[in-house]
Amino acid sequence: MDEKKKSTSSHEQPVLEKTEKSSPPEKQKFIRNDKYFTISIYALIVVFISVLIIKAVISSSETIAALKGIMKVLMPFCIGILIAYVLNPLITKMEHFFYRKFKREKHGLSMVLSIAITYIVCLGLILLTLSYIIPQIINSITEIINYIPETYTALTSFLNNLNEHFPNLDLEFLNQAAQAIIPDLINYLRNFTAELVPTLYVLSVSIVQWLVNLLIAIIVSIYLLAGKNDLFRSMRYMMYAFIPQKKLTPCLTTLSECNKIFSNFVVGKFIDSSIIGVLCFILMNIFRLPYALLISAIVGVTNMIPYFGPFIGAIPGIVIILMISPLKALGFSVLILALQQFDGLILGPKILGDSTGLRPLWIIFAITVGGSFAGVLGMFLGVPTVAVIRYLFLGCIRRRLDRKQIPYDEQVLR
Repeated sequence: MDEKKKSTSSHEQPVLEKTEKSSPPEKQKFIRNDKYFTISIYALIVVFISVLIIKAVISSSETIAALKGIMKVLMPFCIGILIAYVLNPLITKMEHFFYRKFKREKHGLSMVLSIAITYIVCLGLILLTLSYIIPQIINSITEIINYIPETYTALTSFLNNLNEHFPNLDLEFLNQAAQAIIPDLINYLRNFTAELVPTLYVLSVSIVQWLVNLLIAIIVSIYLLAGKNDLFRSMRYMMYAFIPQKKLTPCLTTLSECNKIFSNFVVGKFIDSSIIGVLCFILMNIFRLPYALLISAIVGVTNMIPYFGPFIGAIPGIVIILMISPLKALGFSVLILALQQFDGLILGPKILGDSTGLRPLWIIFAITVGGSFAGVLGMFLGVPTVAVIRYLFLGCIRRRLDRKQIPYDEQVLR
């Protein structure tokens, strides 16, 4: 019996093996691999960015025009963010004051009162200042326009008297140049009068558009200041969702430092320029220089632009005063030079310190690039923007050097 069972089992085993070998193979399922999927996403992003860069370089003129168009559309929002940046410290202090008065349960009322009082006071001061400044500016411009013929007559008389007193000097070329200017000036005035109505129409449209953009900017700034806590919380949630836990604290520290660099420069430069404008007005009145309000407003506004601002503000003032008195123009030049030295050596470092840490070459680069894309506002905001980019870049270099354990000089990377 045992032999029979063994023989039977020996006969059945090949059959089973044959049956297993003859069964059709199973289909292989697609196995997801997160590693290769991430690599593919990164590769697609790199290809897409490379195509955009190549397209931007090939058609650079179209790219610059498109960027300028985007900046024009976004300008009210940029101005609104700038207004919120400037007013945020004042609103925060007022909010803390009302928060202590009304206690915790009325936090919303504290915020509303802080924003309302700040905007009412600031807009009231601006309107009061404009109601005082604008009529004087219009009168000053009118006087300057009326003074041009007198200046031309005085210059012609000066040349004639100079020719009489110094007959040996050959001043004929000056007289010819002066005589040649008269027809061109008459033609220019005739053309200007003919185009006055279209010019006024375009100017009125531009003023209305500017007022609309300013209104949008104020509304944007109010919404930003009213919802800043919710905005910060939503940004934190996004960071918690997409950034690993171990990198979250360094990222928050980096963003806080970037905000500090940007806000310190914007707020500090605004205070510094306001002080310079007021000092210029006071000194011009003390020394009895003409058009003090008009020229001081120009000096204060242009002082917001680093390095080039003082020169941009001084040139119109020198030209205006030069038509009245060359001696007073020289005195104004000395005054502006002394005022800007005071700003650069004493007032600026006290208020701003080394808020950007940029070298002069990078400041010139930031002003040039920012001005080409967004005008005067770009010249002002280009400096803190480049300062933030520089801070991020140097931080990346430090981390890589620390990872490779390579020593470096902190003075170089500061």
